Amino acid sequence: MWLAPEEVLVANALWVTERANPFFVLQRRRGHGKGGGLTGLLVGTLDVVLDSSARVAPYRILHQTQDSQVYWTVACGSSRKEITKHWEWLENNLLQTLSIFDTEEDITTFVKGKIHGIIAEENKNLQPQGDEDPGKFKEAELKMRKQFGMPEGEKLVNYYSCSYWKGRVPRQGWLYLTVNHLCFYSFLLGKEVSLVVQWVDVTRLEKNATLLFPESIRVDTRDQELFFSMFLNISETFKLMEQLANLAMRQLLDSEGFLEDKALPRPPRPHSNISALKRDLDARAKNECYCATFRLPGDERLDGHTGCTLWTPFNKLHIPGQMFISSNYICFASKEEDACHLIIPLREVTIVEKADSSSVLPSPLSISTKSKMTFLFANLKDRDFLVQRISDFLQKMPSKPPGNSRAGRKASIVDSAPEAKEKMKEESWHIHFFEYGRGMCMYRTARTRELVLKGIPESLRGELWLLFSGAWNEMVTHPGYYAELVEKSTGKYSLATEEIERDLHRSMPEHPAFQNELGIAALRRVLTAYAFRNPTIGYCQAMNIVTSVLLLYGSEEEAFWLLVALCERMLPDYYNTRVVGALVDQGIFEELTRDFLPQLSEKMQDLGVIPSISLSWFLTLFLSVMPFESAAVIVDCFFYEGIKVILQVALAILDANMEQLLGCSDEGEAMTVLGRYLDNVVNKQSVSPPIPHLHALLTSGDDPPEEVDIFDLLKVSYEKFSSLRAEDIEQMRFKQRLKVIQSLEDTAKRSVVRAIPGDIGFSIEELEDLYMVFKAKQLASQYWGSSRPAAVRRDPSLPYLEQYRIDTNQFQELFASLTPWACGSHTSVLAGRMFRLLDENKDSLINFKEFVTGISRMYHGDLTEKLKVLYKLHLPPALSPEEAESALEATHYFTENSSSEASPLASDLDLFLPWEAQEALQQEEQEGAGNDIQEKRREEKGTSPPDYRHYLRMWAKEKEVQKETIKDLPKMNQEQFIELCKTLYNMFSEDPMEQDLYHAIATVASLLLRIGEVGRRFSAWSGRGESRDSAPEEGEPPAPHPPQDVAQELQPPAAGDPQAKAGGDTHLGKAPQESQVVGEGGGGEGRGSPPQPLSDDETKDDMSMSSYSVVSTGSLQCEDLADDTVLVGGEAHSPVATTHSGGAVDTDWCISFEQILASILTESVLVNFFEKRVDIGLKIKDQRKVERQFSTSSDHEQSAVLG
Repeated sequence: MWLAPEEVLVANALWVTERANPFFVLQRRRGHGKGGGLTGLLVGTLDVVLDSSARVAPYRILHQTQDSQVYWTVACGSSRKEITKHWEWLENNLLQTLSIFDTEEDITTFVKGKIHGIIAEENKNLQPQGDEDPGKFKEAELKMRKQFGMPEGEKLVNYYSCSYWKGRVPRQGWLYLTVNHLCFYSFLLGKEVSLVVQWVDVTRLEKNATLLFPESIRVDTRDQELFFSMFLNISETFKLMEQLANLAMRQLLDSEGFLEDKALPRPPRPHSNISALKRDLDARAKNECYCATFRLPGDERLDGHTGCTLWTPFNKLHIPGQMFISSNYICFASKEEDACHLIIPLREVTIVEKADSSSVLPSPLSISTKSKMTFLFANLKDRDFLVQRISDFLQKMPSKPPGNSRAGRKASIVDSAPEAKEKMKEESWHIHFFEYGRGMCMYRTARTRELVLKGIPESLRGELWLLFSGAWNEMVTHPGYYAELVEKSTGKYSLATEEIERDLHRSMPEHPAFQNELGIAALRRVLTAYAFRNPTIGYCQAMNIVTSVLLLYGSEEEAFWLLVALCERMLPDYYNTRVVGALVDQGIFEELTRDFLPQLSEKMQDLGVIPSISLSWFLTLFLSVMPFESAAVIVDCFFYEGIKVILQVALAILDANMEQLLGCSDEGEAMTVLGRYLDNVVNKQSVSPPIPHLHALLTSGDDPPEEVDIFDLLKVSYEKFSSLRAEDIEQMRFKQRLKVIQSLEDTAKRSVVRAIPGDIGFSIEELEDLYMVFKAKQLASQYWGSSRPAAVRRDPSLPYLEQYRIDTNQFQELFASLTPWACGSHTSVLAGRMFRLLDENKDSLINFKEFVTGISRMYHGDLTEKLKVLYKLHLPPALSPEEAESALEATHYFTENSSSEASPLASDLDLFLPWEAQEALQQEEQEGAGNDIQEKRREEKGTSPPDYRHYLRMWAKEKEVQKETIKDLPKMNQEQFIELCKTLYNMFSEDPMEQDLYHAIATVASLLLRIGEVGRRFSAWSGRGESRDSAPEEGEPPAPHPPQDVAQELQPPAAGDPQAKAGGDTHLGKAPQESQVVGEGGGGEGRGSPPQPLSDDETKDDMSMSSYSVVSTGSLQCEDLADDTVLVGGEAHSPVATTHSGGAVDTDWCISFEQILASILTESVLVNFFEKRVDIGLKIKDQRKVERQFSTSSDHEQSAVLG
């Protein structure tokens, strides 16, 4: 056993050294073993005389460095075998590692830390299975959460002592495996190492041993390679890591299935037992293996397994093996792989008997079935439990038994006269049925495989396909299900049905069965029913070819259940939108080509042939590339053996064409060689007339190659490549699945980034980083138990841009960590407004493009663009209904006064639009009405050509609308302006120039309130002016104060600032002229015709409007100004007090964007703040660090993290 290291000063007293190396010494105590002389006799006597507590173990291992006189005990053993095991572990795992360290102190510290870690793990594993010891595991889980900032929802599965290799130096520490993360922590020699890797980011996971890393586990992500070694039980650790990575890949592949999976190990309440979550995962892995081995329905649950023997009457032997018991089946698998497999559905059982035990046959159990077969099991440990289990099941069964395994099977479409060979095959199978049984309870042995390889006779093909694939079980247990589906799906239209209709006549058009409506209708019903059953897959090209062959050998219902077995169990993920399963097996095929045909592998890689050929081979099981009679034989073997056969045959085809392929110069030539070979694979034993293969017409040449018999090809494939095993293929599938899914995710990322407009401002690298952060936020909502279902549903069939979307809470979390405008506690309010601004379709979700657009507006563009965003965040729709309630009331009050006089038809929106926009709208309405009449006339005539100019004009208008100028922005009322001021005050709280910024914003706010006050007085005068006649009387005296006085009164203190003059032609001298223009233009014209002089403004720059031109050209019409406007200077010395007099918001008060912009330009410190460059890369890094805390923390905690 391992011991906590303790100092030993005198190492050789009473001990003999047996083995030694530079760092460790193995010693035996004198008096034990052979020899020892008088000293040994004395020591042995002493040890025997002493009481048991003081006795010393006869063997020990010490640690010592070369120049040190101090030894440390690290292990002891009661037997040579035990101590040798420890010694070998140290030699294999530590020797090479210790030579790396520079100082002896480092070596000793590392060894002590490693031994302590091993002892802690051993103690953990010694915990009895049933006993609950919440203490240590709880402590580890809390430590993990605290160390890595994980939320409550993150469950620890297990933790292991190991070393992480940082460069060439190992760091001893603890590896924590949680449901969603791999975490490692080490604190050694004053150096801390902390790692967190999400399982969804893992691109490679493998167990390997190299010279540098003794037996280690390698974990790769897109940007790092991690090596962990020195595990006490590396196989157990690696198996658990595989399972967790598999779950993560499943989440990326099909999030809906992932969420609905009831067996997913994420319990509602925490487990206190260390092994509970791990036990769930182990049970899940065993269950999947059990269902795959015996081809059982996916929802079957394994209850347990036990060792036993089975009496096999065909060879009169008791075969040792394992019995598996699940909810509806008893299965048996022999220890020797091919000796015997047996599946007994409990629905078939009639009698269960306990026979008398004897020394030859202990604990025998006899099970009889409806097909008059009796199975004798012996050496059963839990015989009574098993009998009780079967009895309980039989009591629940309905009294009416289901039909037997061959009753009710319709005759297949193929019905040809059997010839001599076919008769012999049939006879062989009938003899096999007689000896081994028929139906689901048949003994499946090496003899069964031999018969399958010789070809299944056409009369039995449908029946045996159903049995070997497991489809029979599902069909019998779901009577009437197919008919129900057909009824429900008839007449339903979807994208899948459209694709099915398109492909129906392409499905084996050369076969007579599909040259009439009868066969086509049957195919349509089966494919549509399956698309209706499994909308995740729906319909995929190649399913039509496979299904048409299934229909040739069975009824519609049988073909349907065979298709279910194929798509959902035997070829997992093959027929989804991204054909992931086929791509995974294609990767396996490339790997096998490297292993078995290394000479050809490199050539095929250069030509790029394998990706082109293998997809069609795998997706259609060779049916689309080989004559039908030959491919059907491969399908026979596939239903019995699984994907292994397809891979073997594919390797045999490459092997047979190696010389020609090595001579090929390009992909096309290689494809032609393989195409011609496959066209000439014949089945000479076929009883059907040969069906012309359409593919052959394309690849035939002047000199056709020799014919190859399909049975010879199968024989060669088994002789050369039979070393392939199902377990190895599953292991390879896992490795390739990581690669394929991560490759697809990278493709999705590139596609999304390409879809972002080039003027967005971020570099490609920044966009990719933002995408990863955005995606991680969406995925976190799935695995940390979000209560927001709208955001977690992800449909992989959607366009890449729409697959990941986030809701308002997730956006707030991202906004808080990425925004350059940190506003403290006000940040969440600003984030909510930004979300509403970006969510144009109002579905409470935004995609990546919308997200990046919002973030970019804050980071890029000039001062005007950034201020425009800030301005919009304080207007509807960004302002929420609650925030904008009084603002809306004010708008309504303001527009009601103006519109009542102007025109009964003017809408609220018209009053905020510039005249140009109104004119364009009215013109569009007129044109729209004209177009409606034109459309009606065209319908009547039916011959006039379409007017393309109309569409061109419409497109041109659409483009014009997108060019938003600052004049198009609506005005801001007083409440909205106050909200804007709040935001600005919060924005500067952490800036180094904080005091200067506060002073500047106070000056600007004061100035803007005074300008708004003038606007209110103009508005009031406008209301009175419009109540008079539209044209003034000739004798009416002019206004006492001309507009020029307003400009003089409003001249701001900082008007002479050079910054103000540089801010886009903001000249005070223009103000009077503009005011006059408005006054004159509004004279005797109605709302329908805007004043002509305004057309000059259209040619001006966006910022040419004077910031102090307080008259709104879109909403005010007045001839002259009221005499009380000059009171601005006298009465409005305290604008804030005026604004809030009486506690009510002034509804006539308003201000435009140009005025805000011009005012801010007068303060250089504000200009510098908004034009300052901020690096988003640093913010993304920081965001990743706090990502896990954000996922479940409250708003208060979030602000604390940010602060």
